[in-house]
Amino acid sequence: MKKIALIKEILILTLATIIIGAAVFFFLMPSHASVSSISGLAIVLKNFIPLPVSMITMILNVFLLIIGFITCGAEFGYKTVYTSILLPVVIGTFEKCFPDFVSFTGDATLDVLCYIFFVSIGIAILFNRNASSGGLDIVAKILNKYLRIELGKAMSAAGLCVAVSSILVYDTKTLILSILGTYFNGMILDHFIFDQKLKRRVCIVSPFEKEIRDYILNELHSGASIYKVIGAYRMQEHNEIITIVDKSEFQKLMAFIDRVDPQAFITVYKVSDMQYRSKSMPERIFNRAHPE
Repeated sequence: MKKIALIKEILILTLATIIIGAAVFFFLMPSHASVSSISGLAIVLKNFIPLPVSMITMILNVFLLIIGFITCGAEFGYKTVYTSILLPVVIGTFEKCFPDFVSFTGDATLDVLCYIFFVSIGIAILFNRNASSGGLDIVAKILNKYLRIELGKAMSAAGLCVAVSSILVYDTKTLILSILGTYFNGMILDHFIFDQKLKRRVCIVSPFEKEIRDYILNELHSGASIYKVIGAYRMQEHNEIITIVDKSEFQKLMAFIDRVDPQAFITVYKVSDMQYRSKSMPERIFNRAHPE
């Protein structure tokens, strides 16, 4: 079963990478725009280095992988290594199969729009499988780790630098198209990818505290904390349940609370980053004795 699961995983990663590679070759390269990707930077560098876009992308991805492993350790895993190496291979295959390809649409703006649409599908699949296409994703993770910049903003910052590089070779129209493409691409990534990974901090005050607490612990298999709060109107003491859940867990929790106590007092906050012990690891027992 593990081999079947591994083969399925590799096939999904391969399909997503092919989609991204096709988007780069058939839409990004004809537009000459540098839209928030290492492939976009490779399109610019091709004018200074006598190598195909696929080879330049390969060199940049390998270089960034090495930097990533040095700065962030083995966080990237085999998935990112696989997709980072596969992407330039896919682009290179398209270069050999379609050496004289010009453009499907004949319009740079439409090419960029089509690129954003298809590349977002590929990247969404990769992020859903806890992988990435390498390149700027690695740069974003490094910025996130050392400068505490949110992943979405880090991706946008790195992408903007790539977009601005187009002015070294192309006209101002291409520069503006690259910047606008990077902006809209970032919006799509933020909404459909990074927003899906946001956690939610849910604070609940309800007389059905025991039922809600049992549901969080036993059905969602999540953790929770109990705080003593005092209502200012009647000065009565209540227990407030605080839990942090992902999007699917949040939906289940809210549906359960609507059933047991529709009048529960609930506040919800978005949590963009957190450091915690994984649920798959043994429970951590706090030692009250402080080390000397």
